[in-house]
Amino acid sequence: MALMQIAEPGGFPSERRQQMRAVGIDLGTTNSLIAVVEDGAPKVLPDSNGAFLIPSVVHYEKDGDVLVGANAQSRVLTDPLNTLSSIKRLLGRGITDMPRLGNKLPYEVEVREGGMPTILTRYGPVSPVQVSSEILRCAVSAGKAYFGSEIDGAVITVPAYFDDSQRQATKDAATLAGIKVLRLLNEPTAAAIAYGLNESEEGIIAVYDLGGGTFDISILRLTKGVFEVLATGGNSALGGDDFDRVIADWLCEQTGIGPSIDPSTQRLVMTAARSAKEDLTLAECTSITTLGWRGVLSREHFYKMIDSLISETMRTCKRVMSDANVKSNQIREVVLVGGSSRIPLVREKVNDLFGCKARSELDPDQVVALGAAIQADNLAGNRQSEDMLLLDVLPLSLGIETMGGLTEKIIPRNTTIPVSKSQEFTTFKDGQTAMSIHIVQGERELVSDCRSLARFDLRDIPPMVAGSAKVLVTYEVDADGLLNVSAMEKTSQVVSRIEVKPSYGLDENEILRMLDDSIRYSKDDILIRNLREQQVEADRLIEDLTSALDRDSDMLTKNELLSLQQSIADLRIFRAECSDHNELSVRIGNVAKTSESFAERRMNKSIQLALAGQTLEALEKG
Repeated sequence: MALMQIAEPGGFPSERRQQMRAVGIDLGTTNSLIAVVEDGAPKVLPDSNGAFLIPSVVHYEKDGDVLVGANAQSRVLTDPLNTLSSIKRLLGRGITDMPRLGNKLPYEVEVREGGMPTILTRYGPVSPVQVSSEILRCAVSAGKAYFGSEIDGAVITVPAYFDDSQRQATKDAATLAGIKVLRLLNEPTAAAIAYGLNESEEGIIAVYDLGGGTFDISILRLTKGVFEVLATGGNSALGGDDFDRVIADWLCEQTGIGPSIDPSTQRLVMTAARSAKEDLTLAECTSITTLGWRGVLSREHFYKMIDSLISETMRTCKRVMSDANVKSNQIREVVLVGGSSRIPLVREKVNDLFGCKARSELDPDQVVALGAAIQADNLAGNRQSEDMLLLDVLPLSLGIETMGGLTEKIIPRNTTIPVSKSQEFTTFKDGQTAMSIHIVQGERELVSDCRSLARFDLRDIPPMVAGSAKVLVTYEVDADGLLNVSAMEKTSQVVSRIEVKPSYGLDENEILRMLDDSIRYSKDDILIRNLREQQVEADRLIEDLTSALDRDSDMLTKNELLSLQQSIADLRIFRAECSDHNELSVRIGNVAKTSESFAERRMNKSIQLALAGQTLEALEKG
């Protein structure tokens, strides 16, 4: 007989359950942090050098040693080809991104099998996943020092606009570092938790996160302790690094250096640019000395250079508010996150856009890690009280290709995750025994305008008449935004499934383009979809009538047969040339009407064959 431990109402067992050693990690483009909850409050842990910010930099030594953090950062100028920084921008990316990023990378990149980029170092070729795992391993070492033992799990934050492959690459890096991932948490959501907004009055919250390499904006709604992300957007290739690059380009002009400079000089200029940017956060002007050139950069000039980049974030904010169907005056709180949000011009524009003063009491560099630590403490079960529930959303719709190259959306964008949705499909041809499942992502009506995620086949479908098979396709997205797809034919119960793990990620500019195009071309897309649907209907009618004539043409007179064959031929030609779905629909209806008499005769014949040889008594009993 099983025994159950009990306690008096309001009391606790004499031996409390052992606390789980859980941490929150902010894997950043410029800096990374690790935090824990101590005595109910989150705090950031220092690394072995006593610093709270761990530079996201990895250096490969001649003797095979790997340096991470501040120790690696000191090698940036002296050994740039073996010192890797801002690696988060390559995480989950592929060869298609290299032309855009390649000329801005101060190290050598090559493409491995499958399209995954690797960086050439004296250690050998290393992938962004490997480099990120070294940064995570360094962060976790601070957690081990704090607990005096191994950690039990971690919540790792990612930009809200990271796509499936970028999230999977983050998980892979954690696995390589020996970390059990409790959850991937969107950075803006983590910031809201850190500010304790889950404990405040209900309302709508905006989180503006401008970090070293990424930008995110999320609109969240808090209702009875439930955090729901209404909409999210951003750019995983826009951040403080780009502000540095703008200054660096200006310095290259001032010093007369051309665009093609060696890695050491490039790093030297970027270092001077970053220092100038940080100075201008507090001062109206700053002196710069680099490569034998000395000059002054004013805050006003700096603002002019970065105005277009900040304006781009403002446009994204407006679009996300539109997606969330909220106006700026409905937003109760605005939270600033990320080191680049310290720039006065950024704060000014955010305040103007949302019509209220954004909150920035907490260190914008630490706030994400603090929120991750709170969530890690929750997931580890260390809190006895009721905790907030987090409901994130999908940034882009997930769909499937149907006949005619059309996209059927299974899970629309901004759907709360985790989520599981199913839809039933059927076969197109008689006797079809297999079905190809093409998984796509995007907002357009045609598959060619969306992103292909994966393909797999469902085989061994019992041969049936077209349209008789029932294939249930199920899309499941977990709390980390990772997708699994399965397909099952209901009659035979045959199943096929796939875990969608693309080898590289979607370019962020392409994501923004896909969203913009879905609005810009919405009317055209509807017309194209209507035409494609009628074309598929025409193909189906032609296929059915041709098959019927092959079997039962003897049921028609010679004139009837010639007339129907001519109607089919005319429809085939008209289908290929017609660009108006209404006209094609009318023509399909006319052909269907012409074939009605033939269809009736075939049906009567089928009934006669079914009844042949049966007595009246047997039929009455049946």
